[in-house]
Amino acid sequence: MRAMYYEAFGAAPEVRTLPDPTPTAGGVVVKVEATGLCRSDWHGWMGHDPDIRLPHVPGHELAGTVLAAGKAVTRFKVGDRVTVPFVSGCGHCHECRSGNQQVCEEQFQPGFTHWGSFAEYVALDHADQNLVHLPDSVSFVTAASLGCRFATSFRAVCDQAKVKGGEWVAVHGCGGVGLSAIMIAAALSANPIAIDISDEKLAFARKMGAVAAINAREVADVAEAVREITGGGAHASIDALGSPATCFNSIKNLRRRGRHVQVGLMLGEHATPQIPMAQVIGHELEIYGSHGMQAWRYDAMLSMMAAGKLQPDRLIGREIGLEEAVPALMTMDTATDLGISVITRF
Repeated sequence: MRAMYYEAFGAAPEVRTLPDPTPTAGGVVVKVEATGLCRSDWHGWMGHDPDIRLPHVPGHELAGTVLAAGKAVTRFKVGDRVTVPFVSGCGHCHECRSGNQQVCEEQFQPGFTHWGSFAEYVALDHADQNLVHLPDSVSFVTAASLGCRFATSFRAVCDQAKVKGGEWVAVHGCGGVGLSAIMIAAALSANPIAIDISDEKLAFARKMGAVAAINAREVADVAEAVREITGGGAHASIDALGSPATCFNSIKNLRRRGRHVQVGLMLGEHATPQIPMAQVIGHELEIYGSHGMQAWRYDAMLSMMAAGKLQPDRLIGREIGLEEAVPALMTMDTATDLGISVITRF
């Protein structure tokens, strides 16, 4: 198979021909039809993820068709259209038994714990517990955008922040995660506020449902700007980027008893950010992490898509080939592209 491959963190990946994968007894091999390019892949390539063992094939947002299935797989067969959460559960630990596969104690992550989907084929373990059947109405390109950014945002907004209609929701960072969160919050009849340093991204965020926009470079105090718009602070706030500044502002801009959700990864030198702890205590703020979404929760998201309430295809930026994805991955930390880039040519 052709795949993007690297042997050292931070070194330029190459497109190589590698051995085709084979399924485990409980796993499948998927022919990859589309796979999203995500900032998490950049973090992995930089060496920020301790689970990656070199050499490595990245890629974790994927959709395709089942090419081969292990003898123990019962819910999926060759030819099925599928996607998979980027955090997949083992199916037998305490967290999986409680329905919280997104924090499985022995989690399987294509593109991190195992070789990923920047390839013609990818092997996925624990298929019956983790694969999601794709409706024919959902394209592979759209489905590939769900596996990390959109599904993670869905859980962050709906399940962690528990956003309700009429609430103010501040979203810090208007990349794929942030734009997804804005669209989902708007679909719940909340009032999302987009915060970024790019006027172009903020304009796009308004098209996705943001009722207000703040350019963080043009205001003296982001949290104060949010309080002014909302009349006291956001009910819920999401750091969709993952930086010391956005994490701090997301907590600082909350009203009393507000909820902060950290979605953007805080790795490397950013792993221990400063937070306004006196405000957390005095205002009884709630702080949550959000890490992927369980396969069984996809039904709710897909139902909202079928009803036209969510349109993740509007977040797709460009379709690229495997060779084009190499420089795109290497420059993700400075990229200014609007929308999600998806690899569709292998």
